[in-house]
Amino acid sequence: MLFQLKTYLPTAVLAFLIFFFTFHALTGERGLLLAAQRKEAMAEKLDTLKRLRAERQALEIKAHFLRNDSLSLDLIEERAHDELGFIAPGDYVIREAKAPG
Repeated sequence: MLFQLKTYLPTAVLAFLIFFFTFHALTGERGLLLAAQRKEAMAEKLDTLKRLRAERQALEIKAHFLRNDSLSLDLIEERAHDELGFIAPGDYVIREAKAPG
């Protein structure tokens, strides 16, 4: 009986290892069954990256015009209108009614 066990033990261990690695190759964190899900997540993250890069570039342009060497009075006036609510004496103000809630 012990002799039969010794002859089947390497085969059983090898079969278990093949099953173990195949199972994890299919269902693991980076398994083949999750490849489509990873591609979808990557596409979403690339879209987010593209949007953030465009936003950063727009902010860098605005920051450039706020520096002393390239000060844009129009940009300062626009920021004062938006942030502080200031208006020039000759400006016309059209108020929009906001929906409740």
